[in-house]
Parts: sequence; structure tokens; C-alpha cells
Amino acid sequence: MLRQTLVRWISAAVIMGAVSGAWAAERSGPHLVAADLSQVDADFALQGEYNGSVLVGTPPVRWQDVGLQVIARGGGRFGAVEYTGGLPGDGWNRKDRIKLSGSRQGDALWLTGPGRRILVENDTVLIYHTGDMPVGQLAKTERVSGTLGMLPPTGALVLFDGYGTEHFQNARLTNEYLLKQGTQTNDAFGNYILHVEFRLPYKPYARGQARGNSGVYLQSRYEVQLLDSFGLDGRDNECGALYKLRKPDVNMCLPPLSWQTYDIAFRAPRFDKQGKKKEEARLTVWHNGVLIHNRLRLKRKTGGGAAEGPKLLPIKLQDHHNPVRFRNIWLVKRTAPKPLPKNLPAQSWFGEYSASDGSWHRVEFLGPPVKRAYWLY
Repeated sequence: MLRQTLVRWISAAVIMGAVSGAWAAERSGPHLVAADLSQVDADFALQGEYNGSVLVGTPPVRWQDVGLQVIARGGGRFGAVEYTGGLPGDGWNRKDRIKLSGSRQGDALWLTGPGRRILVENDTVLIYHTGDMPVGQLAKTERVSGTLGMLPPTGALVLFDGYGTEHFQNARLTNEYLLKQGTQTNDAFGNYILHVEFRLPYKPYARGQARGNSGVYLQSRYEVQLLDSFGLDGRDNECGALYKLRKPDVNMCLPPLSWQTYDIAFRAPRFDKQGKKKEEARLTVWHNGVLIHNRLRLKRKTGGGAAEGPKLLPIKLQDHHNPVRFRNIWLVKRTAPKPLPKNLPAQSWFGEYSASDGSWHRVEFLGPPVKRAYWLY
């Protein structure tokens, strides 16, 4: 679940830093790669998510919730997607989406698409269908993953919390004690639940796989793709995808430079004594708290992953020459599930239980910012 807040609570210091960075970024042009807010350009302020409602239909008309994602394309050019019902993961009906495009004129942005014109200015959107009167208004929002900042439960292995890199090989840190891409765990793991927080760079001129590419490689074999796919179609090579194997059920990618989360329940493939695979790997993935893969069976390894086999391998954070940043990484090893108790404990717990056929597990996390969240796997 995503928590949603209206923007403009940024401190004056951050604003001034972003403004000074914008001048430098404007000069960098097509080579702009912003790893933090101090490096963004003037287009960045218009990019983001908006929601509200519009009047639709013929008399009697009615109000309909809509969401809008505005994507910077570099040099004052923008794309956008309007969603019927609200933003992805927050009301969108997962069917109707309208693509728009336009360009910045000073501090304002005009977008056009089928049967509509949209004005984006001062964190507000006015939607026009026909004529000179707007039919709806949207406000800019900043959504935050419901699992962002989640504390590791009792028994978890904390892989990275900003205070040490002893669990990773050749790890590199930024000046802000964030973990850089291009590392892997020292240890190998079989069955586990993994929490990862990541931030994708702002690269408005880049396209496709050049736009903030990285990946979380489970057992060094199965890649959950990382990519700035904000506002894109959600294909099998975009953020949240099992790379070239399966697209996410919904594209939950937030705007670049937002902190995002993956929560992944992974079960390793099983092999017989002769090394022949007898059961496929399985995983469930939540992107920013929204379920995007549910008990997915992995028929093969993905992309450049290591060949499947009984040997356990480490978790990799892929280096694809993009400044992707990580923090708050922890893992809970999964053991053989116990039968589901008749009376679930009321106190804080982290448990894993199976139904009679062993088909699902129930896990509860406690700790800010989420008080209680039940996930099924």
C-alpha cells in the first residue's frame, strides 16, 4: 500500500540546492544524469504524479477520479499518461490509459492527447476536453511506499543499514552512506524474504534500457529488473519485471529520485540427488507495497544470470553503469513452514505457515511506518 501526501514540504535548503543544481544540469544537456536533487534541471519540478477528478458523460454528468503521470523527456519535452480511476495501485482500473505529449513554456506545461488539453502549472493540473472551461482539476502528490523504512523483524539478517558493508563484496558507498550498484552478498542464500530500498537516477534524455538500469539478481540467476519505467507500459524488460520472462501485473514505478521498495519472497528451485531440477523456483514480489507477481514459477534463469543448479549463489545488485542507490536491505531466511495455528498470536511476530497442502504462507511485519501488514505467498 502506498502512503500519499501533497508535496511542498521541502525545506528551503533543499530547494536552494536543487535550484543551484538545475543551472548546472541545464548546461549538461543530453548528458544529464542526476543521482540526487542537487543535480536536476528545470523540467524536474513539473514531472511527477497528480490526481483528482473530472466531469464526464453527457447530462447528467458525473465526477470520475483520474490520475496523471508526467514524464520529463529532456529539453523541455514531456510525455504523460492519464489513468481512469486514479493512479496505478491507487484506483486505476488497469485498463484505460491515455497518452499525451507536450512541451514546457516557461514554468508551465501544455499537454495534448485524444480529445483533451492539459495545463500543468504550480503543482496543479487543469484538464480541458472541449472549449475554454476546464472539466477537472488535479493536485500534485508524492506517494510513498507503505514498506519504506520498514524495520527488520526479529531474526532478520541486516545486510545493509548504512553503517557497514561487511555483508557485501567490493561494496562502495556515497558520501551519504548509500550503497552503490555493482556488488553482491558474501553469503549465498536459498529460501528467503528480502527487503530492498532503491533510488533510480533522473536521466530525462535517456530512453529504454539506458534509463537508470540495474537489477536485483536472486541467487545470481533471476533478475527483478530495476529501471526508470515511470509512466511506461510495464513490459517484461521494465521495472518490476522478471527480465524478459514476465512483466509485472501493474507498473508501480514512482518518479526517478523517489525512494522505492521491493519485498520479495523467494523459494529456490529443488533438485534431486543427480542434480536434475524437480521443482521450479518460485517468487512473489511487492513493488512499493503493491503485489506485482504472485507465486510466480520461474521456468528458467533470466538474461545474464548464472545457470540454474543446486548450488546456492549470492544476491547481486547489478552494475549497468547507472548511479542506482540502495539502503535498508535485510533478509529473513525461510525454513520449512509450520502448520497454521488455530489461534494466531496477538503479539508482534514474524511467522511462516502453510495450509494443509503447503500452498501458502502468512507473514506479519511490525514496525514504523507500517503497524501491521499481512502478506500471502
